[in-house]
Amino acid sequence: MTELAQVPVTALKGVGEALAEKLARVGLENLQDVLFHLPLRYQDRTRITPIGALRPGQDAVVEGVVAGADVVMGRRRSLLVRLQDGSGTLSLRFFHFSQAQKDGLKRGTALRCYGEVRPGATGLEIYHPEYRAQQGDESAPVEQTLTPIYPTTEGLTQQRLRQLSEQALGRLGPHSLPDWLPAEMIAQYQLGPLAEALRTLHRPPPNTDLDALAEGQHWAQQRLVFEELLTHQLSLQRLRETLRAQRAPVLPPAQTLPARFIANLGFQPTGAQRRVGQEIAYDLSQPEPMLRLVQGDVGAGKTVVAALAALQALEAGYQVALMAPTEILAEQHFLNFSRWLAPLGIEVAWLAGKLKGKARAAALEQIAGGTPMVVGTHALFQDEVQFKRLALVIIDEQHRFGVQQRLALRNKGIDGRLSPHQLIMTATPIPRTLAMSAYADLDTSILDELPPGRTPVNTLVIADSRRLEVVERVRIACREGRQAYWVCTLIEESEELTCQAAETSYEELSAALGELRVGLIHGRMKPAEKAAVMDEFKQGNLQLLVATTVIEVGVDVPNASLMIIENPERLGLAQLHQLRGRVGRGSAASHCVLLYHAPLSQLGRERLAIMRETCDGFVIAEKDLELRGPGEMLGTRQTGLLQFKVADLMRDAELLPAVRDAAQELLARWPERVSPLLQRWLRHGQQYGQV
Repeated sequence: MTELAQVPVTALKGVGEALAEKLARVGLENLQDVLFHLPLRYQDRTRITPIGALRPGQDAVVEGVVAGADVVMGRRRSLLVRLQDGSGTLSLRFFHFSQAQKDGLKRGTALRCYGEVRPGATGLEIYHPEYRAQQGDESAPVEQTLTPIYPTTEGLTQQRLRQLSEQALGRLGPHSLPDWLPAEMIAQYQLGPLAEALRTLHRPPPNTDLDALAEGQHWAQQRLVFEELLTHQLSLQRLRETLRAQRAPVLPPAQTLPARFIANLGFQPTGAQRRVGQEIAYDLSQPEPMLRLVQGDVGAGKTVVAALAALQALEAGYQVALMAPTEILAEQHFLNFSRWLAPLGIEVAWLAGKLKGKARAAALEQIAGGTPMVVGTHALFQDEVQFKRLALVIIDEQHRFGVQQRLALRNKGIDGRLSPHQLIMTATPIPRTLAMSAYADLDTSILDELPPGRTPVNTLVIADSRRLEVVERVRIACREGRQAYWVCTLIEESEELTCQAAETSYEELSAALGELRVGLIHGRMKPAEKAAVMDEFKQGNLQLLVATTVIEVGVDVPNASLMIIENPERLGLAQLHQLRGRVGRGSAASHCVLLYHAPLSQLGRERLAIMRETCDGFVIAEKDLELRGPGEMLGTRQTGLLQFKVADLMRDAELLPAVRDAAQELLARWPERVSPLLQRWLRHGQQYGQV
């Protein structure tokens, strides 16, 4: 019997070229794809509900006789059909109808219809029900299984998808769809048979527990969830093996530079910084590339850890590249590293997309010539950037970079032979569940200790109707010698409008606080202008800085102890936490005011309450994941990684430890089964091992 993965959809009855094209849009190219295109939800059409027993909000099949059909003129003209079954009366309302349809619904016609019952002007109503007239006295049989509702695209009806899945199920047999999970593993993890799971999910029998299906807890779903999570894990493990199989420069532990660096620093690293520093130093001394993610809450001192790692490579005579997602953050790293490395006699080069002409040519020459430390934006990835002896790449805020980009780094290594070590830093703590799945190709270190002297930030949630009080509070704080941020957040996702809003706030606040020196910074200013304003603020020449979220990461002004965030309900928790982390960096008590616009949604209230209750980034990250889901948390660049068909990372988190074990076991004992699994689940552009 031919494997369904080898049978194209055009083999199904009624599938010509035009339909095949539409099916390809939702990733359906062969019969295996059709079977793995699972319903999103189900409708129960297996029983007829008496009209008298209907409840608002219920989806139901109803049978009755038409008692009248009239065109009524309300705000919109509609056809109103009265249906009776002896237990009660129901109205069917059509806003789009033809004369022929009206004629077909004359008094005395027996109908069976299906739809959502809702309260209306005439009692209970169904808008635009699916219906058919019953012929003769015989009542047609009801559906034998729950009705599946599939993910679809323009021009693909539910009816058509049901017909196709029906045909594909007809060809499903033990040899046409191999189960790539070994029998031993199926028994060990108590997973049911694959073919039966697929049959159940496409056509659930009437006695199926609908609640279990809706919650994703049905055994048939869990069988496929396990296999899908396992496949994602395998693709990342394979990526990790591909990277680990490469050679990397061996960097012996540094003897002199780190000690000199710490002596100049003026403070001792925390215990967590020392511990993570040792983990990195060990990795760098190995002949295969380090792949390490360092997570630290806002202000935990990741940059110092990065500097210690850089010094190990620099002392061994190699180059280090540090990459940040935005120009403002890259510039800040450039200034920090220049300040730290100058006393050690180490030169730092700078490269960003905005660098043009002669300045760019000079920077490229410096890098190719072997300048030890290079700092920049992802412009460092471009083909024309050639390194002489690159041994370590430090990436700040990894979730903004795609997996593919990290893989491309090996081309930048020494002679394209030795792969650079990779150190990835993030100040957005990643919940354990996400780290185990999205970052399974990385080792993780956590900086779980704040430097001494950092004070927790007191967070207040205030409606913007009290804006004048808040402005007054800013005046008092600045008079007492402190500095403040006023952050304007995105308006309708438009950078242009956000910059305008920031300019308007700047003018209003400058007028209201005439005696204070107010600065403005937003994304459309030139890097040099932004740097100049930031510098003025750092020096204390500006007391209030009006900004957009460009100041989200890395900006460090210890004297700033008050932050106002306008419309915080528009931002994710992680981003709010990042912004709040700009204050509380000195010894003064710091405050963050979340100035929201009423009315707040239930979700908005929950999120702002979490910000008020905790300053722990990991608690916030778990909550953020719960409220927003993984795709948004990882940033759009990475969501490809998490477009699951049946799995849900939050719901299925407890499966992850077992899935990790199963992935390692499969790779060790049944490696020949890995590729068919990847092919089944991740054929469409998600095999990360291939670049």
